Amino acid sequence: MASCRVYDLRVLVATVCGLLTAIVLGLGIWRTVIKIQTGTSTPTSNTEISLCSNGGTWENGRCICPEMWKGWRCTIPNVCNNSTEYGFTFDQIAVGKYGPSKQKCGKNTLNAGRARATRLCSISIYGQIVLGNVTVGDCDQNLETLEKKVVSDTAQSLDNISSEAQFLTHDSDSLTAANITSAAKVVGQIFNASRNATSEAKQVAVTTVSQLLDAPEDVFENAAAVDNDAFATLIKEMETYSLSLGDKPVVKPNVALQSVPLTSSSPTRVLFSVKKGASDSLISGSTTVDTNANNLNPDAETELQILLNTSKGNTCGFVVYQNSKFFQSKTFKTESNFSQKIISSSTDAKDQKTSVEILFNPRYDHKNFQIYSYACVYWNLEKKDWDTKGCHKQKGTDEFFYCHCNHTTNFGILMSFKKNYKYPESLDYISKIGCALSITGLVLTIVFQIVTRNVRKTSVTWVFVSLCTSMLIFNLLFVFGIENSNSVIKHDSDNNKMDSTENQIPAQDTVFISNPTCTVVTALLHYFLLVTFTWTGISAAQLYFLLIRTLKPLPQHFILFISLIGWGVPAVVVVLTIGLIFSQNKDRPHWELSYRQEEICWLAIQEKNNLVTSPFLWSFILPVTLILIHNIVVYIIIIVKVIWKNNNNLTSTKKVSTLKKIIRMLSIAVVFGITWILAYLMLIDNNYARLVFNYLFCLFNTTQGLQIFILYTVRTKIFQEEASKVLKSLSLSTGRMKSMPSTVSLRLRVRMYNMIRSFPSLNEHFRLLEPSVITEETTLSESDQANPSI
Repeated sequence: MASCRVYDLRVLVATVCGLLTAIVLGLGIWRTVIKIQTGTSTPTSNTEISLCSNGGTWENGRCICPEMWKGWRCTIPNVCNNSTEYGFTFDQIAVGKYGPSKQKCGKNTLNAGRARATRLCSISIYGQIVLGNVTVGDCDQNLETLEKKVVSDTAQSLDNISSEAQFLTHDSDSLTAANITSAAKVVGQIFNASRNATSEAKQVAVTTVSQLLDAPEDVFENAAAVDNDAFATLIKEMETYSLSLGDKPVVKPNVALQSVPLTSSSPTRVLFSVKKGASDSLISGSTTVDTNANNLNPDAETELQILLNTSKGNTCGFVVYQNSKFFQSKTFKTESNFSQKIISSSTDAKDQKTSVEILFNPRYDHKNFQIYSYACVYWNLEKKDWDTKGCHKQKGTDEFFYCHCNHTTNFGILMSFKKNYKYPESLDYISKIGCALSITGLVLTIVFQIVTRNVRKTSVTWVFVSLCTSMLIFNLLFVFGIENSNSVIKHDSDNNKMDSTENQIPAQDTVFISNPTCTVVTALLHYFLLVTFTWTGISAAQLYFLLIRTLKPLPQHFILFISLIGWGVPAVVVVLTIGLIFSQNKDRPHWELSYRQEEICWLAIQEKNNLVTSPFLWSFILPVTLILIHNIVVYIIIIVKVIWKNNNNLTSTKKVSTLKKIIRMLSIAVVFGITWILAYLMLIDNNYARLVFNYLFCLFNTTQGLQIFILYTVRTKIFQEEASKVLKSLSLSTGRMKSMPSTVSLRLRVRMYNMIRSFPSLNEHFRLLEPSVITEETTLSESDQANPSI
């Protein structure tokens, strides 16, 4: 009867655990099918985006084309084809750009490796794409030598200097901070009215300025840190030059200048507009002038407008810079790549009353960012920085940003953006159920391991309990802390920032809402997950010593040694990671976003092009991968040499059922964390396959604690006997009598146990792979002979 009762208990426990696991798996499969059906019925591609060909992007109801293409769908080539002239060969050249020749300067020249000639691709007055003449450069002339020559040379030689400066700056990606500083000084001298440079030299110098604005932002930052005076001089000279153009504008891809002669001595209002184009480059026709305007009158194509109110003067001038790279601020830090146009207005009259009204419609990623606040500013040439004196905001009724200033100079708006983070929904109920079952199973397993350690007398308790403890803490942190509390914060002041009349310069162009709690949770999740993996590796190493190298004892102070590794090494990794990230980003208010994500409280995953330098790779992926490889190797060795190999020294192991061998394999696989290899399968570049592996990963790893409880607690005879006793007491309380264990059965079990005890190494095999029962009588007889090991 007793054996039947135990059998009934096993069936009951197995049935309950099987039902729970089946429910979780069923929910996962059902959700996967629903996701796949939803994905197939709803097209993922945006029809409007698919209209843009050749790398064009859909923005504000139109295609923004790369420089090599134009047209409504970016299907019309905007290039000059390959060409050869005067022995020089050129590849395709974008309109408005100078293309380099394939022939390079020799190794022994100052410009070694640079192109020997350039050629301009432009549009004629009839709208045709034409190639200009070949310009051959001097391979023994560089920007530093030009900087020295321009100060002393005559006006006649400035034409050559201007051409050489344009030639040496055509490859903007190769320019250094010293190159940009020297080029700015050279063209500043050419624009200087006292140097009497020809109009041709100045127009070529405008091309040089446009080419400089294609250089990387960080190069300008380095140049400004060394010598910001060169930029200030160039800006001032450009403003003066804009008054001397007559009625012929000068338009280059990154800069445009316009003079407007004033025909009346009475107060005049001049409206200068910049239109949106099919690309980020300025082209002929991008700017328009209206001398009879009464106020700002933007339309859907307007990107920038400035209305100049002047009391007197003969000429007014305008300069548009495609970006703000010449205006390197010490107080306003930029991190986004949104280009902000800068507009300059001026007149040739002194001591006059002037004012300007400006509107901006800046380009930025509307999908991922929203404007948090902005300030109307001008460039203070004395401070060499942005200033708000004399400028204030004006409210509008549309999507434009309006400013008013009571003087003329270079104007802009400084915007701060708030990223539209896509905070995920609360934890999926599959994850909640799986984690709840795992937490319950881990708690019961830890209690069981500690309470029965003296009875079981195995040497794996400390390692196993440490593994379960770290996994338990990680699950608790995951359930209660993975969600960023910022996702539920309602910032009522966000809209007020846009409507506020306070004209205060923001500190940076991105707004970040700090959440130290989320950072702490990320660090704890990082630590305890590394601890969990470390203990799986230690568990694998210990099983290898005990099962494969059974004749060799464990090293001295083994428990202390593995404890330092299991709990200490992950702490060192986490502390070093946070310390290095903080030291590299301490000047950034949101340095923590280099360590964690904002969407969830977990490690930040860098973009693909920055993955190699990502701390996520070195502080998590790499150590976890090494541990998993180690565990898989040990797992294979144990399967081959222990589980699936019959031991002839012990007859009771000759006929082990295949089911028991499979269960032993699963038991070790769960402790070794083998199922975590599903995380690598989630990287497959197939949406459906990735979705399936996502759910499989979720199912197997959120229920890992439950699996441990079933395989290492429920299956042990000690647990089953104790549970049987509980059932017996419950049965007795209801009046049902239970039969006592059979004496014959008890004696056979004791005899079998004593026989196994005669083979210590084999006994340890069975203790580790399938926890066995020690009856009450046997325990009492052996308790005086051995001390329980840790």
